[in-house]
Amino acid sequence: MTCSAPLPILATHGGKFHCDEVFAYAVLRLALGLGEAGRDHVLLRTRRPELIGTAGIVWDVGFAYDPAANRFDHHQRGAPTRADGTPFSSAGLVWQKFGERAVAALLRPAGAEGFAAAIAGEVEATVVRRIDEIDNGVADARRDTLGLATLIGEFNPSWDDPAGSGPTAGDAAFLEATDFAAGVLRRRVDEMRARRAAEASVLAAHRAGEDPRLLVLDRGMPWKNVVFAHALPVLFTVSPASNGNWMVDTMPPEPGSFEQRLPLPEAWAGLDAAALAEASGVADAVFVHLRRFVGAAKSREGAVAMARKAMAG
Repeated sequence: MTCSAPLPILATHGGKFHCDEVFAYAVLRLALGLGEAGRDHVLLRTRRPELIGTAGIVWDVGFAYDPAANRFDHHQRGAPTRADGTPFSSAGLVWQKFGERAVAALLRPAGAEGFAAAIAGEVEATVVRRIDEIDNGVADARRDTLGLATLIGEFNPSWDDPAGSGPTAGDAAFLEATDFAAGVLRRRVDEMRARRAAEASVLAAHRAGEDPRLLVLDRGMPWKNVVFAHALPVLFTVSPASNGNWMVDTMPPEPGSFEQRLPLPEAWAGLDAAALAEASGVADAVFVHLRRFVGAAKSREGAVAMARKAMAG
């Protein structure tokens, strides 16, 4: 009979938990491909040095930072800071070593691992740094009532909850909070992946177009920020709508503006069906908004024709 290998041990402190150690645990589980605690790894929530010493990975406890030894505490003298002096929390320290691997694990089903490094950098700048700032008191979280740190903190048992006392106080809530943090990270990473995929698709479609002023997309996707970011001379974008029509969208002159670089013709404004078909000369034209920033046709060809006629004046 062969003995199975001992389960890896991961340790953090017990008692009341905060966003940084919860988020760090979510990252570790993703990066290391771990599932439920007790099934493929042991989670210790303790402050007992003799137990902490048995763990292969320790964060937010232990008074040591040594990434080579997988020790990620930030409470000791000489704890690491970023180049600008901003202190790390355990979330930031764990992210430095395991963040890109966690992102790659989230991207793998979609086959978008090539985005992992860039997305990990964006998560660091927009999410992890904020967790670090709040945990270390660098940022004021008192008005951040819907922020991640507040929401995770609310998973802690209340003072009169029996689950908040005893040797396993808060353990079940800690796991619930971790699942929540992992879900937030998963959705944030997918949004960043989708945005990058859209950028690649928009740029490819623009390069393939006959007229640089007209962007034709075979699927609906975010495109305006790509046009701004790359200074494309787009006036109109044609793309399919969920109802089967093809939309003709105008391009605003700057982000957030309700104006248009070139509005649809005034003679089409507020018309639909037969009246619009007659005014535009496009047989399957469906409508043009009274404000002239959007229109539609029943076919791709009809929508492209509307955009071309608008550009022709």
